[in-house]
Amino acid sequence: MKTRPFLQLDVFSPYPGAGNPLAVVLDAEGLDDAAMQAIARWTGLPETTFVFPAVTAGTDYRVRMFSPQKEVPFAGHPSVGTAHAVLEAGLATPHDGLLVQDGIAGPLPLRIDAAGERRSIAIRTPRAAVAEIAAFDDPRLSAATAGWAFGPLPPVLMDGGRRWWLVELADEAALRALRPDWEAVAALAGSTASMGVFAYARAGAGQPFAFAVRAFVGNGRRFEDAASGAANAVLAAWLDERGALPGGARAYRVSQGREVGFDARLDLRLDAAGDVWSGGEVRTVVRGTLDW
Repeated sequence: MKTRPFLQLDVFSPYPGAGNPLAVVLDAEGLDDAAMQAIARWTGLPETTFVFPAVTAGTDYRVRMFSPQKEVPFAGHPSVGTAHAVLEAGLATPHDGLLVQDGIAGPLPLRIDAAGERRSIAIRTPRAAVAEIAAFDDPRLSAATAGWAFGPLPPVLMDGGRRWWLVELADEAALRALRPDWEAVAALAGSTASMGVFAYARAGAGQPFAFAVRAFVGNGRRFEDAASGAANAVLAAWLDERGALPGGARAYRVSQGREVGFDARLDLRLDAAGDVWSGGEVRTVVRGTLDW
């Protein structure tokens, strides 16, 4: 047993209780796979990350990510939150405004933008690709999307490391009124090797964000995610593919989590190379130690 620095964060929010929770173990040396899985199961949070010294040239640290059920190759909110924890602990220093994390998905840069006491962190996400464009009446989707008022873009299965069905709703009100059929979402996820359904709609007039989104996870656990960095990144890639970015801009803000008691804000940006950066602010809520 060893005493290790331990943090709990709210990711994609500047204040506590609104973002997606994340646990971070900053000194994970000596923990094997079984121990990390046990800790992730014990925290009960969507993900728990474990930080190790860098072993790959050009990277600042190595991270492994676990949900309560299994190891996760890549996810956005654990990446952004872990970078915040590493910076706060003084374990790494940005170079030209960038940190580089290493993990199962390989080295990935994170951009650090600071303005006064506020800091935003964004990760360059793995390239996403269209796996399949479906018809509105595709029988595989019919149960999970029964009664939904569709928007103009067709449903699409996107692969960005994790596969998501993206489904546009006619407007924000229709999106926020959705009541997912969890049996149908789980059946769709299982039959198409996907995470589930990522529903989105353009925001109503006067909102401080361009899109509202909801992530219905049916792969393993069945739940609505509070804030999804990687899923929002594959949505940005799809919108770019279809020439449907809001106002033609290559940067926009998203609202997520309100329907499950959160109020996250995520910032998406597409760079000149076509890569998607997904990020936002992070708040440390718990500082302590873990004896494991």
